[in-house]
Amino acid sequence: MTNDLSGLCALVTGGASGIGLATAQLLSECGARVAVLDLDPRGAQPPLLGFTADLGDDASVRAAVEAAVGALGGLDILVNNAGIGAAGTVADNPDEQWHQVLDINVVGLVRTTRAALPHLRRSANAAIVNTCSIAATAGLPQRALYSASKGAVLSLTLAMAADHVREGIRVNCVNPGTVDTPWVGRLLDAAPDPAAERAALNGRQPTGRLVSAPEVAAAIAYLASPAAGSVTGTALAVDGGMAGLRLRPEPPR
Repeated sequence: MTNDLSGLCALVTGGASGIGLATAQLLSECGARVAVLDLDPRGAQPPLLGFTADLGDDASVRAAVEAAVGALGGLDILVNNAGIGAAGTVADNPDEQWHQVLDINVVGLVRTTRAALPHLRRSANAAIVNTCSIAATAGLPQRALYSASKGAVLSLTLAMAADHVREGIRVNCVNPGTVDTPWVGRLLDAAPDPAAERAALNGRQPTGRLVSAPEVAAAIAYLASPAAGSVTGTALAVDGGMAGLRLRPEPPR
């Protein structure tokens, strides 16, 4: 198995649903012992270990990380996946929402990493993988706040990789396109024409469909594994070609 994680211990934030749950399950299937941090960890069933944490509260994060590491018996892999979304232009989101999204998507990542670093420094196979987004590298309509938060995650990933490479800690991120998750499902349900909105989201990715959560999980598992031992400071796009491809329009039929 390329992504053999036997004997390693992993922690996944936001691991009770969507990309986080798919990632936690795959890491477990690859042989890792896996703990999940989430506001509601009940979606993470055994063999996953669930711990309640609010990424907006430093004390909550520190307590949950310590409890998770204690239950796992160590820590080798941290997947900073938890985040919240926002729709609108810069004119649409109030200050309170800007503070909330940046606090969870950026500072929440910092809180978790800060609590995990002492444990990761003791690992011979330490890896951090951050869930970023295509929104960090492509201008998407109605995603100003979300894009700003993910742009920060991309820059933070590179800075962290530089800071910790000599400690033996690799840091990378994945940049998913539009993923078929519960959050996207809620956005579609709220649209005036959900079917037309889904078709538009499918159509903006060259593959013609949404990315699946297991596809993103597979990229995270690779970056987290010792097989990627020379990969650090890298953003891996899992976006159906959205970032790099420029296709000609299909001819009329």
